[in-house]
Formats: sequence, C-alpha cells, structure tokens
Amino acid sequence: MLLVDDEMLVRAGLRMILGTDAGLQVVAEAGDGHAAVEAATRHRPDVVLMDLRMPRLGGVAATARLRALAEPPAVVVLTTFDTDDDVFQALAAGATGFLLKDTPPAELLQAVRLAAAGESLLSPSVTRRVIERFTAEDRSRTRAAALARLETLTARERQVLAEVSQGHTNADIARHLHLSEATVKSHVTHLFEKRDATNRVQLAVTGFRAGLVD
Repeated sequence: MLLVDDEMLVRAGLRMILGTDAGLQVVAEAGDGHAAVEAATRHRPDVVLMDLRMPRLGGVAATARLRALAEPPAVVVLTTFDTDDDVFQALAAGATGFLLKDTPPAELLQAVRLAAAGESLLSPSVTRRVIERFTAEDRSRTRAAALARLETLTARERQVLAEVSQGHTNADIARHLHLSEATVKSHVTHLFEKRDATNRVQLAVTGFRAGLVD
C-alpha cells in the first residue's frame, strides 16, 4: 500500500492504523502526486490512499496517471468533505472510491481490503449522489446510448450490473442473487471487459443511464 498526503502527521496516523492489520503492509509514502507516481512505479502497491489537495501535482491528476500504468493500483481518494468537486473528478479519472479523513479505523481497514479485492468504497446513498452528478446531461440521449451498450450483456450480467449500480459489494450481490462470491466476481470481471471500465463507479454510471436502477 502507498500513502499519499502532503501532511506528514496524516501519513503517520494512517500508517499507525494500517499497522494494526497484519494483512496490510505500507510499502511507501509520498507527499505529492509526482512522488506518488514515482513510488507506485517503483513499489507497485495494490492500493493507493490518495489525498486530493497537494502541491506540484494534485490527487486528481495523479490518479489519472496511476490508472494509466500497465498494472494500475486501486486508488482510494482521501478528502475532508464528501461534496468536494475533486472527488467526482477523481472517480471519473478511475479512482475506486473515496474515504473521509475522519473515517473510523475499523471502516478504513475494511475499505482498504475491499479496494484490494477490486470492490467499490461507496455506500448506496453516496453512489446515488455520485451517479446523479455524472448523469446530469440530456437523459434521453444518454439512456439510448447506455441501452445500446448493454446489448452484449447476458441476463445475469444485467442483474449484477443493476446490483453494482446500487453500490452493493460482491458479498451483497451473492446474497441477493443466490450466487457464490466467486461467480459474482467473475461476472463483474466480464462487465469490466465488456464495458471497458476501470472501476465499479463507471459500471454504475452505465447502469443508471440505462435505467436499471430507479
């Protein structure tokens, strides 16, 4: 894991929390976006916790560069306010999700585990807010285009996409659709490939635009 924040005390606090989980290892730290890209290229972490407001290169631009790597890490943005416009830009750039800086330690650890497993870090309510922001343009036009993109999906893949669009984890989806988590993960992987998506938020955008979720 790579910690990226321009405040040393914040990084120290995160390292302390993450150090309580024997299954998580912090391999490097960085104080700005440029250093983050260099560290990720050198250490190849599975997950990057990314601050948004930093000198030299901010979190949004750094996220885009990280996601463009040959083997991109999952990027989780850290923010003080969940209404920050940079959060939406970071998600559009390929971030897996976001955490508030006052997130309780237990939730932070769980979020990192989810990110490492390729899952989103957005609650259903937050997912809806994010999607509504992304789908503010002409809805009739975008719905027709989104429906066309679903033509290659199987019926089960559409069901899984609808679940993803509501912010549900693989475990939630498995329970709702009476499938194994391994099967759900396989369907999600196929959705990524068919939709050329890099994270679950981008999949959810397609689901909302196509009307799979009210």
